[in-house]
Amino acid sequence: MMPPDKATSDAPVFQFTNCWILKNHELQREDLWVREGKILNPEKLFFDEKKPADVQLDCKGSILAPGFIDVQINGGFGVDFSLATDDVGAGISLVAQKILSHGVTSFCPTLVSSPSSVYHKVLPQICVKNGGLHGAGVLGVHLEGPFISKEKRGAHPEHCLRTFETGAFQELLDTYGSLDSVRIVTLAPEMKRSGEVIKELTKCGICVSLGHSMANLSHAEEAVQHGATFITHLFNAMLPFHHRDPGIVGLLTSDQIPPGQKVFYGMISDGIHTNPAALRIAHRADPKGLVLVTDAIPGMGLAPGRHTLGQQVVEMDGLNSYIAGTKTLSGSLATMDTCVRHFKDATGCSVETALEAASLHPAQLLKIEDRKGTLDYDTDADFLLLDDKLHVRATYIAGQQVWRQDSFAI
Repeated sequence: MMPPDKATSDAPVFQFTNCWILKNHELQREDLWVREGKILNPEKLFFDEKKPADVQLDCKGSILAPGFIDVQINGGFGVDFSLATDDVGAGISLVAQKILSHGVTSFCPTLVSSPSSVYHKVLPQICVKNGGLHGAGVLGVHLEGPFISKEKRGAHPEHCLRTFETGAFQELLDTYGSLDSVRIVTLAPEMKRSGEVIKELTKCGICVSLGHSMANLSHAEEAVQHGATFITHLFNAMLPFHHRDPGIVGLLTSDQIPPGQKVFYGMISDGIHTNPAALRIAHRADPKGLVLVTDAIPGMGLAPGRHTLGQQVVEMDGLNSYIAGTKTLSGSLATMDTCVRHFKDATGCSVETALEAASLHPAQLLKIEDRKGTLDYDTDADFLLLDDKLHVRATYIAGQQVWRQDSFAI
């Protein structure tokens, strides 16, 4: 009998050839081996099982990169994750299916500030689940608000905003109803008692993000010392950088981050929310912390006109979306692959850097880089085939092709 670590499997082995693989932060001319939804170490296959691949697939010179992970997406294609319907799951499934063509293999459905009754109805209907032919995987919910600043609420409705009173964490639990499927909570760290809430959320394994906030740098540093690890759409809905007190933006170069802790920051690289110069400043200050997010709204993928975003009506005009009757930006209409291309063009960064900002970094933020966000051996075989201009040719989840460009076949 073979020892257990050398146990063989009858499942077919797929070898993806003629490709450039993003591995160890570099594009390398190598093959990718996949079996039973995982990336294989070919050396083990040769030496332990002495077998070749069952199926060889010619990738026609494509780049193979880890699947994109979107940690902030409010909806799309007419689906609004912040609407309390009786079939929230159907809306999530529709968006999960449609974003496969954008290269997104897993995501965090995001709810904007809403009345407590909405959370109580919507959250129990959202389950963490693996991706597949049916669509991208759901990693857990991102709750953006309602514990945010009135002054920096952006597109969040004022009547839904909350502050922390005496039983701060209990109040948060009462507001949301359940944290079972929650992965990220965005809050304003200058709020009284936010420190104890951040500690409790962190203990629950929930990522705390700082955003929609008037916080100065010391508020932000204190929040990070309590466990916060993310910044929601850097530069948007926060105090602008000031040289005497750089605010939340100052976390990118702060020397007060606890040892071993990394602060990541989201950026909406759609050419509208952030000037390319601001994108370059952030990227040069802290390239390893940058996480691309779409912040996509229900109108993404639809014709211009009026759509919802939670409790608000949003007007789409070209590539811009505003709260109806105002000039307040309300999320983005950009797709993740567009954000990756714009980020590369705006910063002049390498292909590898652009791809990792949408894959490795969000995986590190969510502490799932042992299974997603890389093409390392034994990780989930969620990957993309892209052309050299970073247009998605095909999307794979657990080693199975779940979407391809009509003109592309392997």
